[in-house]
Amino acid sequence: MPAIRVLIVDDAVIVRRLVMQALATDSGIEVLGSASTGRLALERIEALAPDAVVLDLDMPDMDGIEALRRIRARWPGLPVLIFTAADDPDLAAELKALGAAGTLRKLPHEGNMRGAIGWVQERLAPAIRQLPKAVVLPAPTVTSGAPAAAMPPRPARCPAVLGIGSSTGGPNALEALLRALPPDLGVPIVLVQHMPEGFTRLLADRLSVRTPFEAVEASPGDVLSPNRIWIAPGDRHLAVERCAEGVRLQTTLAPPENSCRPAVDVLFRSLAEVYADATLAVVLTGMGQDGMAGADRIVRAGGRVLAQDEATSVVWGMPGAVARAGLADRVLPLDDLAAEIATRVRGGRALALNP
Repeated sequence: MPAIRVLIVDDAVIVRRLVMQALATDSGIEVLGSASTGRLALERIEALAPDAVVLDLDMPDMDGIEALRRIRARWPGLPVLIFTAADDPDLAAELKALGAAGTLRKLPHEGNMRGAIGWVQERLAPAIRQLPKAVVLPAPTVTSGAPAAAMPPRPARCPAVLGIGSSTGGPNALEALLRALPPDLGVPIVLVQHMPEGFTRLLADRLSVRTPFEAVEASPGDVLSPNRIWIAPGDRHLAVERCAEGVRLQTTLAPPENSCRPAVDVLFRSLAEVYADATLAVVLTGMGQDGMAGADRIVRAGGRVLAQDEATSVVWGMPGAVARAGLADRVLPLDDLAAEIATRVRGGRALALNP
């Protein structure tokens, strides 16, 4: 069996050295390198493509919790073992909810180097070997005879579609967001707002009047085109599919998901399948966690997800679930989302947003 390739992340030099020295004696584990901050850890993961990360929590620049969130968002399958001095069951449960593969208490043998090394070999090494296996990134390619070089971060692809999910408080949030976007945004907009049958047509009429876009209730077979909004009909799931003309819509009476029909998860899954890394999704205010599983699919496909922050949400259920799962590329106030969307869609060029 090939050795498990591990990155050690800890701000304490003595801890990094001790752990690396202790693990060096284990033929089943290969220490690829180390990082002293969460921000450096993200760069090293990109460059070294480890099989697992051993992560400290208390670090400068970017702490372990934020690093864990970003790792989960960018490399959802990469196992992360939290190695911490804290002994708090509630913290351990929170870390598990954020996506940690496990937690292990830090060295209890302060000042006793031999005891600390033995403890790492007896406790940390087996914990690493028991981590779930995942192929997260291909190993960096090295030309024969040339030194290994860090791989540059993969540039984000400009989005080709904007998907939005919302529920409680959504109509007002949608109006504020869409009204602030430039009318020539350049991509189609498809959205799910939890509403009963009949009310989504009224929402489409309202958005057509109060935003710079024409909004319609989606019909099966509609082909997507830029600068137009399609809204999932009440009591119908909405999804996209490839067709000869490009990308078209389909609506279904499949069973509710998350007790919802339409469900954001259904739309987001289809966007991930059709648009892959050219997907940009936004999760706005709403109760429950509809959209979280679909956001995970989008992130796994290389797309990006934004979430509304708690302070500006009527209910921070749906966006909060996405943020806590580490799936949100950014968590922003409602008033800042339009600028972020437009910048990403237009590749960072100067923008003229609606007042």
